[in-house]
Amino acid sequence: MNSFELKCKAAKLRYNLIAMLAFAGSGHPGGSLSLIEILTALYYGDILKYNSKNPKDPKRDRLVMSKGHGSPTLYLILADLGFFPISCLREFDVSGSMLPKHCNRFKTPGIEASTGALGQGISIAIGMALAEKLDRFNNYRVFTIASDGECQSGNLWEAAMSAAKFKLDNLIAIVDYNKVQIDGTVEEVMPIEPLRDKWESFGWFVIECDGHEISDIINAFHKTNNSNKKPSVILAHTIKGKGVSFMEFKGEWHSAKIPYNLAQKALLELEKDSVLSNCKNLVPFLTKEELNAMRMGQ
Repeated sequence: MNSFELKCKAAKLRYNLIAMLAFAGSGHPGGSLSLIEILTALYYGDILKYNSKNPKDPKRDRLVMSKGHGSPTLYLILADLGFFPISCLREFDVSGSMLPKHCNRFKTPGIEASTGALGQGISIAIGMALAEKLDRFNNYRVFTIASDGECQSGNLWEAAMSAAKFKLDNLIAIVDYNKVQIDGTVEEVMPIEPLRDKWESFGWFVIECDGHEISDIINAFHKTNNSNKKPSVILAHTIKGKGVSFMEFKGEWHSAKIPYNLAQKALLELEKDSVLSNCKNLVPFLTKEELNAMRMGQ
């Protein structure tokens, strides 16, 4: 995809994410919206190796969504790429569904690890990266996406030390640095700055980027190839609730139901976005009948 096509893909995902979460009546909108360009770059920007027809292909790259509450964005992409039917998205967070609120590797094709307990995903990713070093037949990279709130966890830093000790240059961590968590700003809850200095002191190669500029994110991934036998971490500066004005920078939208009237407001706002308005072939997640059903139910 070229640059404009990637931006269109992200805009369409953002639109349908709001519709999907409103339809479900649950989820984590703020941190799912901040992830969209990061995951678009990974899956559509020729960074991540995957095989939708064979999700367990041994040559595939591994992605561990350590911030497991960001699952809705990942589910949208996996459905779009054919890992499972798009119709399944209507079952998000339904009891017994294949799409639970937090990632579950036993239920969803394309999910590599069951996550949601913050701070643990990087340890899982390290295990996978160590396994790749021992694999005589397959070469792959391991990616893990953490939240900035996870960087307040001691177990994350224990894992970071291990990755540096074992020189895991096949491991790339991405911090979704939106600077807001459920109880307020990261600075208010537990300051983590200077974050770059911390990662560097733990032996990692650090790159910073604009987490909503897809070309910048892709360039950051390419820079990890020069990590000099070190694990790499990308500090992606993002905005919680990105793209929906009344959600941006707001901790209350970390986990919240989107009522019909606010869903309509958000969708209308996104329709007027300069990128989306110039994109072709937007396939809305919700039909007019489903929108009306939402309105009647709320």
